[in-house]
Amino acid sequence: MTVREKSAAGPGVENCPEDVLDTLARGRAGALTRLTEFLAIPSISTDPAYHDACLEAATWCAETLRGIDFEVSVEPTDGKPMVVARWSTGKGDEPRPHVLFYGHYDVQPPDPLDAWNAPPYDAQNVHDPTHGKIIVARGASDDKGQVMTFVEACRAWMDTTGALPVDVTVLLEGEEESGSPSLEPFLEAHGKSLKADIALVCDTGQWDADTPAITAFLRGLAFSELTLSGPSRDLHSGIYGGPAQNPIRVLGELIAGLHDESGRITIPGFYEGVSDPSPEQRQAWRALNFDGEGFLGEVGLSAPAGEEDYSVVEQLWCRPTIEVNGIVGGYTGPGTKTVIPAEASAKFSFRLVPGQEPDKVIEGLHAYISDRLPADVTATYRGEGGSPAVGFDTSAPAFRATAGALESEWGKVPVIVGCGASIPIVEAFRTRLGMDALLVGFALEDDAIHSPNEKYNLSSFEKGARSWVRILAALGATRAAA
Repeated sequence: MTVREKSAAGPGVENCPEDVLDTLARGRAGALTRLTEFLAIPSISTDPAYHDACLEAATWCAETLRGIDFEVSVEPTDGKPMVVARWSTGKGDEPRPHVLFYGHYDVQPPDPLDAWNAPPYDAQNVHDPTHGKIIVARGASDDKGQVMTFVEACRAWMDTTGALPVDVTVLLEGEEESGSPSLEPFLEAHGKSLKADIALVCDTGQWDADTPAITAFLRGLAFSELTLSGPSRDLHSGIYGGPAQNPIRVLGELIAGLHDESGRITIPGFYEGVSDPSPEQRQAWRALNFDGEGFLGEVGLSAPAGEEDYSVVEQLWCRPTIEVNGIVGGYTGPGTKTVIPAEASAKFSFRLVPGQEPDKVIEGLHAYISDRLPADVTATYRGEGGSPAVGFDTSAPAFRATAGALESEWGKVPVIVGCGASIPIVEAFRTRLGMDALLVGFALEDDAIHSPNEKYNLSSFEKGARSWVRILAALGATRAAA
């Protein structure tokens, strides 16, 4: 009889993480072998040449989860399949906490290949002067290593007790790195069966190599592509230069006017609904001693370019932005071609904070442009959309339980951080499934995700798995405490 057969999910399962941690430690070598196997699959979702590799990765995930007693299905989509795995006691007499764990099995392309120190899918376990032992491979940090921290935690629970302290659904998608085109239709069709008490998302990071973090704020996103049209065709600048309106000149003036001298955005109504951080929040962020100068210095910059009255952390975590992502117009080939172009275009993206709606922000952009268009220039738009910002209740029982579990493992209170980027799946979980999320990950800023020689610290992998063991125990205890 196996250990799993000896035990059933019952009272006290959530209270024995130390035994589970011992099991996890004994299985360290096997866990690293499994991660290496996973990393060896070149599951590049954006390149059709690797479609079969994505199917192989989905099958590998399914077989791995079946191996620890999950019921698993590989659900087809118009793109890459979804892996859906479920484990529960099967007993409905006492309601138990139910979590949905989300991750992805696809990866970014490895290019440029000549910048890698070893083949990108041949995982290397090497010594790093700063972080000690590291795992180098495409997907090591984003997101295969992160996914496996959770899977190995579940394996240790099952091997030790034959049960998990909470009911668990796992959702692994295969198109996160290519825009998740199949995710929204899948949630529309299967969302009700995925709904849980809370979602666990591991695609985030630590504060530093020794300090855990929980991401509590995500900026939203809006985007628009503007095209300005002027003359009916490209014009000879010697014949028409002067009297003819130049769309590039108009576009440049519009872009220049989007910010005032203090860095504040001038779009009408842009800041409606936007609140400053509380004094307590500002004090907590100041206590982090975030090195804004060093943060910018790493990318060759020296001075913050956002709103003057806000620190770099505040500009990243709680202030909205507009950025110009690209400009096209006229002749851009080699040499000279003296034309006044018929059109000029720019792509814009906004990062939004709570209180802002993407549609209203885009409407404000349209109003700003309409009010400033000169004669003989018209504006058209395309590629518009977005998602709102997401914030979480840091006083919620699940949030407090997770923070306590992380502190027990790392010996430090986790830093509650914001994220300047957007994670659309989190907003989809809230709007589609009415479900909040806990964003806990173990990546570091220097993991070189999406870049050559992507790495994951062995300590992040091992302590990440230990953290999930403790978090699952703490979440299991929240229902009993309630």
